[in-house]
Amino acid sequence: MYSEKVMEHFQNPRNMGEIEDADGVGDVGNPKCGDMMRITIKVDPDSDVITDVKFKTFGCGAAIATSSMVTELVKGKTLEEALHISNKNVVEELGGLPPVKMHCSVLAEQGIAAAMIDYFSKHPDKQAPAGLMEKAKRLEALDPHGWPEGGEAEE
Repeated sequence: MYSEKVMEHFQNPRNMGEIEDADGVGDVGNPKCGDMMRITIKVDPDSDVITDVKFKTFGCGAAIATSSMVTELVKGKTLEEALHISNKNVVEELGGLPPVKMHCSVLAEQGIAAAMIDYFSKHPDKQAPAGLMEKAKRLEALDPHGWPEGGEAEE
């Protein structure tokens, strides 16, 4: 049912925990399935590079694996680059997810977007990447449980 890579990230998650003095915090959850994620980021103020990222997830194995993978994908990236990482990228890197678990990849993408929005709300002097708020609104409006088989958050 799950790929070897999903199982590896579930059993040995990367970047688990919480950054105490985080520059951005993204709390997201899905009340329909009970998965909850908190993603915290540390950002270099000069380069806008995400220097550290951690997650805490309450949920199924797929939720933990997608949280782990999204932290791997954004760490070392600029905020602009991180904006372009989608749930589809997370799923591809994990070698796929069952259609019924695609919502977990959306939560991971939402968590990064929420952490970035929090970062920019704390740094009004900085310019958020174009499209961040639109992406957050699009992700928030999704009902991933209503997707057809193989559904994705990407447009």
